Amino acid sequence: MSNRFTDALFQLVHSLEKSEKRHFKLYIKRSSANEDLKIIRLFDALDKLPEYDEKLLLKKLPDIQKPQLANIKTHLYKQLLASLRLLKATENIDLQLSEHLDHARVLYNKGLKLQSLKILEKAKEIARANQKFNFLAQVISLEKKIETLHITRSSTEKTQVLAEEALEISSHIDRVTRLSNLALLLYRWFVLNGHARNPEDVQELNTFFKEYLPADVNAVNGFYEKLYLYQSYSWYAFIQQDFLMYYRYGQKWIDLFNEQPLMKEVETGHYIKGMHNLLNAHFDLRNFKQFEITLKQFEEFSETPVANHHDNFRTHTFIYINSAKINQHLMQGTFREGLALVPSIEEKLEEYSLYVDQHRILVFNYKIATLYFGNGEYEKCIDYLQRIINGPIDLRIDLQCYARLLHMLAHYEMGNYELMESLTKSVFRFMARMRNITVVEEEMVKFLRNSFGVSPRELKPELEKFLTKIKHLEKNRYETRAFAYLDIISWTESKVYQKPMREVVYEKYLESRHRSTVKA
Repeated sequence: MSNRFTDALFQLVHSLEKSEKRHFKLYIKRSSANEDLKIIRLFDALDKLPEYDEKLLLKKLPDIQKPQLANIKTHLYKQLLASLRLLKATENIDLQLSEHLDHARVLYNKGLKLQSLKILEKAKEIARANQKFNFLAQVISLEKKIETLHITRSSTEKTQVLAEEALEISSHIDRVTRLSNLALLLYRWFVLNGHARNPEDVQELNTFFKEYLPADVNAVNGFYEKLYLYQSYSWYAFIQQDFLMYYRYGQKWIDLFNEQPLMKEVETGHYIKGMHNLLNAHFDLRNFKQFEITLKQFEEFSETPVANHHDNFRTHTFIYINSAKINQHLMQGTFREGLALVPSIEEKLEEYSLYVDQHRILVFNYKIATLYFGNGEYEKCIDYLQRIINGPIDLRIDLQCYARLLHMLAHYEMGNYELMESLTKSVFRFMARMRNITVVEEEMVKFLRNSFGVSPRELKPELEKFLTKIKHLEKNRYETRAFAYLDIISWTESKVYQKPMREVVYEKYLESRHRSTVKA
């Protein structure tokens, strides 16, 4: 991935669409004095640069001296934001509401109190319709100020209603804040640590969850309170690897939007994230049919104007849909077909590099490496794993560990036995240091360490013993992640039954589909 986006103004210029660039130029020529038009030349120069280079930029702008550049850049940045705000105001509820509040304040400061109250009443209607209670609190605060300081001829009943509204909104915002804090902190836990590794982790998680869960959770009502409650339980279940609970709350999350379709436009980002989590739940439970139905719904949504309103929405629908497609190929054993997606995914990741965070890149690299491993292309698998192993280790400790395990397996498959002893020691040390080793992983390292000197005739009984050991652990909740992130059972079965791994996985997929059809 490229690191060319190093300057905030450069990032902003390169994030603009053609219509936004055209609007900016019209806006700046209409609203700026002639001496300010040099920011247009700076804008054009930045737009043409493939990466930020200040020396080259100054060469292209000979009438701008280096000491002037910082001020002109700041001016251009502010004007770009002003232009975008003007252009996007009608497309965004938050911007519309902010505009109403700004106008009300201007009118109040001019002494036109009744006109200000009229606009605030309209803003309240819009805020209530879109469940924007944080904004509603600001509107009510200004209303109370006007009613307290001035005689507006409002009825005493209206002021009583206003006071009751303020208390109701305050109580609601307090619950939303506490629930959204809980959802955010649980997500942070997962990004840093991955899944719970042992009973101690689960105990710590339970204590944490109970401490932050509001005592009045039974009073939860309204869209946002339910949304953050379902998000909190989704993360809580996912971290504990209770995939059935994860699915239930992921479905509640999406049902909430289906019950109130307007909120898909208001909180599109949360809907997109909910679809991603629901797809992950179907993947973890191997709900093949429901996975396909949900993925189709998500793809249909990605084509709607709502999903294409913002760069963020376009980027995240692309990331989550393609992540789901790779998961589908991993479930079905169609690794070769999955690899056909990789060039277009990488091309888009480069195009969206301004918006894609390091965590998403790490996950894609691991998923692509897994496809290559399943397809028997071990050198390519190692190439992608090296991007993880040689990168920062402050994200997803679980994936960091599994990348090293898969890296060791790939070298084993390539017959690089001279590396195996040092690799197994290195992997074991890393996982022990990260407090991230489970029984399955320990057994796997032991098997590999002991098997690289064994003859092919003696190896099969050892493989069978290893397969029996790990199959007994398949239902253990603390070992689940080992089988979710690294299909070690299918790999071992491919060795025991002397079949390509893709055939083993595909046969399991067909058998599972058949069972679900018979049940239906």
